[in-house]
Amino acid sequence: MKDIPDIKFAQTEILNIGYEEHGNESGYPVILLHGFPYDVRAWDGVVPFLVESGYRVIVPYLRGYGPTSFRSPQLPRMAEQAAIAQDLIDLSKALGIERCALSGFDWGNRAACIASILVPQLVDALVAIGGYPVQDTVNDERPASALAEARLWYQWYFNTNQGKVGLAENRLDIIRHLWTTWSPGWHYSDEIFNRSSKSFHNPDFVDGVIHSYRHRHKNAPGEDRFVEIERDLAKSPPIVVPSIVLRGEDSGFGNSELDLSRDKNNFTSLVASKLVPGAGHDLPVQKPEEVCSALAELL
Repeated sequence: MKDIPDIKFAQTEILNIGYEEHGNESGYPVILLHGFPYDVRAWDGVVPFLVESGYRVIVPYLRGYGPTSFRSPQLPRMAEQAAIAQDLIDLSKALGIERCALSGFDWGNRAACIASILVPQLVDALVAIGGYPVQDTVNDERPASALAEARLWYQWYFNTNQGKVGLAENRLDIIRHLWTTWSPGWHYSDEIFNRSSKSFHNPDFVDGVIHSYRHRHKNAPGEDRFVEIERDLAKSPPIVVPSIVLRGEDSGFGNSELDLSRDKNNFTSLVASKLVPGAGHDLPVQKPEEVCSALAELL
């Protein structure tokens, strides 16, 4: 996309959510959700197709990114999975959206999937990029293989004081490294990186990222309002809305495998599950046409 639209804002009880809106204001709404460490520019290749198809396209900045801000300095700067899902639910209410389609990757996929669990009547269609992402933040984790644990180095880093200081002082260096290693086939330019980099200077970015990775590993408490929700999510509830699962075949997290039985258990109205060659972790950036095709199939 050449032209970046003006930022709009939706006020919820907790946040002033910055978002971009494209297309037909009276069209059927499609909400696209970015992850860590990316921003709304990850969807620039997907938006034009949806606009041409007549949809109302909403691309919000998650809490801690870009212009999105907390309404009060007294509010906790937390970013557990239930919180980012509730932000999505609150955004839809603030915009008067009663039914919509969702797609997300990384944190955005988690928000979309959990919103689909909590308020399935809101979601007509879901493109889950990366599969089933709901975390068990209640029970002890089982150690993974050495290689799998090594790929999560940034999570262990963020669970240390050194990691928090490192993210604050070296955030752009860390993010460039994650972009490069998570999507080794994506050769982005400085111009592309700089279009997103200002989103990571949000004053709540570091606190939100640190809390997210500490909470999921039981090293930080969550918000009291989400205690029961997190207990329910720990049971891995299925997603019942019509869904397509996409995974990048060339992810820096390791080669994905097609496991239809697991996807069918997690997505009980699964329409398709697909491995996408030539795509890494940020699949919408590298293969936007695959996301467009999946949304078109569901809608």
